[in-house]
Amino acid sequence: MPRYLITHPNGQHGEDVLIEDAELTLTIQGAWAVLADSDGPCLALPAHAGATITRIDEQPEE
Repeated sequence: MPRYLITHPNGQHGEDVLIEDAELTLTIQGAWAVLADSDGPCLALPAHAGATITRIDEQPEE
Protein backbone atom coordinates (compact mmCIF):
# COMPACT_ATOMS: atom_id res chain seq x y z
CA MET A 1 0.00 0.00 0.00
CA PRO A 2 1.45 3.39 -0.94
CA ARG A 3 2.42 5.49 2.10
CA TYR A 4 3.92 8.97 2.03
CA LEU A 5 5.50 10.83 4.94
CA ILE A 6 5.41 14.61 4.61
CA THR A 7 7.89 16.47 6.81
CA HIS A 8 8.29 20.22 7.13
CA PRO A 9 11.64 21.91 7.75
CA ASN A 10 12.10 22.79 11.42
CA GLY A 11 8.36 22.30 12.05
CA GLN A 12 7.65 25.62 10.31
CA HIS A 13 4.35 24.66 8.69
CA GLY A 14 2.88 22.20 11.16
CA GLU A 15 3.39 18.63 12.19
CA ASP A 16 4.61 15.74 10.05
CA VAL A 17 1.83 13.88 8.23
CA LEU A 18 1.59 10.23 7.14
CA ILE A 19 -0.86 9.53 4.31
CA GLU A 20 -1.69 6.04 3.08
CA ASP A 21 -4.25 4.58 0.72
CA ALA A 22 -4.32 1.62 -1.65
CA GLU A 23 -4.95 3.95 -4.62
CA LEU A 24 -2.74 6.87 -3.55
CA THR A 25 -0.68 8.60 -6.25
CA LEU A 26 1.78 11.47 -6.19
CA THR A 27 2.04 13.82 -9.16
CA ILE A 28 3.82 17.11 -9.76
CA GLN A 29 1.59 19.77 -11.32
CA GLY A 30 3.50 22.98 -11.96
CA ALA A 31 4.92 24.08 -8.59
CA TRP A 32 2.63 21.75 -6.61
CA ALA A 33 2.98 18.18 -5.35
CA VAL A 34 -0.49 16.61 -5.40
CA LEU A 35 -1.49 13.44 -3.56
CA ALA A 36 -4.72 11.91 -4.87
CA ASP A 37 -6.78 8.74 -4.61
CA SER A 38 -9.76 7.40 -6.55
CA ASP A 39 -11.94 10.25 -5.19
CA GLY A 40 -9.54 12.96 -6.39
CA PRO A 41 -6.91 15.19 -4.77
CA CYS A 42 -6.56 14.85 -1.00
CA LEU A 43 -3.48 17.00 -0.33
CA ALA A 44 -1.53 19.58 -2.34
CA LEU A 45 1.77 21.12 -1.24
CA PRO A 46 3.42 24.11 -2.89
CA ALA A 47 7.12 23.79 -3.76
CA HIS A 48 7.97 26.92 -1.76
CA ALA A 49 6.78 25.24 1.48
CA GLY A 50 10.04 23.29 1.58
CA ALA A 51 8.34 20.06 2.65
CA THR A 52 9.94 16.70 2.00
CA ILE A 53 7.77 13.87 0.69
CA THR A 54 9.12 10.36 1.28
CA ARG A 55 7.46 7.15 0.11
CA ILE A 56 7.65 4.58 2.90
CA ASP A 57 5.70 1.51 1.82
CA GLU A 58 5.59 -1.45 4.16
CA GLN A 59 7.97 -4.24 3.17
CA PRO A 60 6.36 -7.66 2.59
CA GLU A 61 7.30 -10.33 5.10
CA GLU A 62 9.41 -13.20 3.79
